[in-house]
Amino acid sequence: MKPESSLTNAKGPAVRVKSISQMDDRTLGITWTDNESSRFDVVELRRKCPCATCIDEWTHEQILKPEQVAETVRPLKIESVGQYAMSIQFTDGHKTGIYTFAMLRRLAHLN
Repeated sequence: MKPESSLTNAKGPAVRVKSISQMDDRTLGITWTDNESSRFDVVELRRKCPCATCIDEWTHEQILKPEQVAETVRPLKIESVGQYAMSIQFTDGHKTGIYTFAMLRRLAHLN
């Protein structure tokens, strides 16, 4: 089984994260090994948190309501989780979400 960070593209090789950077106080940037760049609004990332507190583990329905996340929420700390994800500690105290690179790539393609 391939780790989630090994995303295959139509040309064959796996796509991995090349770099992660905070572009400004509200925008997180990821550059992938296929040179695609993605930008994420950190408030929206907080609202999309995949942890069990924010998403029901059985139904996969969102528990966290968007209006519960202030527009002023910002990341305090971003850390790597293995070679497949990152965790973000937010100013509202939330820090349990693991954002897999595969999830982030999917979110980037939805925008």
